[in-house]
Amino acid sequence: MSSKISAIKGMNDILPDTSAQWEWLEEKVRRVMSRFAYRNIRTPIVESTHLFVRGLGDVTDIVEKEMYSFEDKMNGDALTLRPENTAGVVRAAIEHNLLYDAPRRLYYMGPMFRHERPQRGRYRQFHQIGAEALGFGGAEMDAEMILLADALWRDLGLTQGTDYRLEIGSLGQSAERKEHRAALIAYFEAHLDQLDAEATRRLHTNPLRILDTKNPAMQSLVEAAPRLMDYLGDASMAHFKNVGQILDANGIAYTINPRLVRGMDYYNLTVFEFVTPHLGAQGTICGGGRYDDLMAQMGGKAAPAVGWALGVERVLELLKELNLQAPAAAPDAYAVIPDWQNVPRAMAVVQVLRRAGLAIQMQASTPQPDGVATMPSFKAQFKRADASGAKCALIFGADELAGNSVAVKLLRTSASGDQQQTYSLNDLAKLAKALQSN
Repeated sequence: MSSKISAIKGMNDILPDTSAQWEWLEEKVRRVMSRFAYRNIRTPIVESTHLFVRGLGDVTDIVEKEMYSFEDKMNGDALTLRPENTAGVVRAAIEHNLLYDAPRRLYYMGPMFRHERPQRGRYRQFHQIGAEALGFGGAEMDAEMILLADALWRDLGLTQGTDYRLEIGSLGQSAERKEHRAALIAYFEAHLDQLDAEATRRLHTNPLRILDTKNPAMQSLVEAAPRLMDYLGDASMAHFKNVGQILDANGIAYTINPRLVRGMDYYNLTVFEFVTPHLGAQGTICGGGRYDDLMAQMGGKAAPAVGWALGVERVLELLKELNLQAPAAAPDAYAVIPDWQNVPRAMAVVQVLRRAGLAIQMQASTPQPDGVATMPSFKAQFKRADASGAKCALIFGADELAGNSVAVKLLRTSASGDQQQTYSLNDLAKLAKALQSN
């Protein structure tokens, strides 16, 4: 007997009972995106490795140690399972000249891949939902991105200030970051004895990431380090203040966090994170910011851009923690058919009801060794109808069909009155209307 094959560690199956929650979240996202006039884009899961090295920077954690990269044995191409999707969206915009006539508001959903230690809210195959506004340079678009995410949180039932908070900051422009970088290196070089191995490794490659350390022993050192926002020029500060004015006008509370950093090299100016106190160390549920240099960096015509991405697993974990679950998926009705001889006629009725927009679950037969199909007992079928969560049972019994009718028995009500009614099969529109009103 061969041994069973299991899923790869950190890459999880999403089973039907769970996927209903995913579908509910995705539908909420589609509605919010539609209200803000964002359109869906779908990019390949596999991209050229060079795309991410160029787009993310070759000294980022993702490129250095987290990407699933491999050689295509057919032609020797260096390929990578996408670790994030902003680079892919920008590549698609350049390749297909999407900005030739106007800026674009885009969104995506899908799996990403990073080789890291699986833990709560962090997996090797994880899923992101993201929004990207390409070709927009104004502070109002930074604010719109934040308002878009905030609208989603509210639609999901989250409460601002209790279930999530917004932190914003600014990374300024390239020249300002270079000046700050030099000051940061000089500061940490003066405190080499307090740096851990990871900080020492990053000192001359990506010192900004030292500010994101989770090492408790380094927190006081990091707190006293030079702050990037102190190096911002007038234009960068004006942009940042304009974002704040729009958020203030919309009643969006926020905290200015001068230590906010991004893991990718392409960000500038506004950066932001939505953080929850309910998920421990994995408290960031959405992060983003402006990346005006990425289009040109990847070989396209220079164009400003801003975007964000949220972790689906983390958001679902938060909703579970707060008991904000979607209602369980259930059909509108369950077709109970005592005799297989009535199955063809019953299925014809069920198809009409389905075309009217109703969700109907059919009772299946049990084939016998002699080829004769039999139906479970009446009692067993009603037990399954109840377990399905259906609001009512459609009974296609011999007596009902002899009278060219179907009985409808309510399964989910304690109200007084007739719990079973009969409907003529000559007026299925009336039956459909009755089922839709239950």
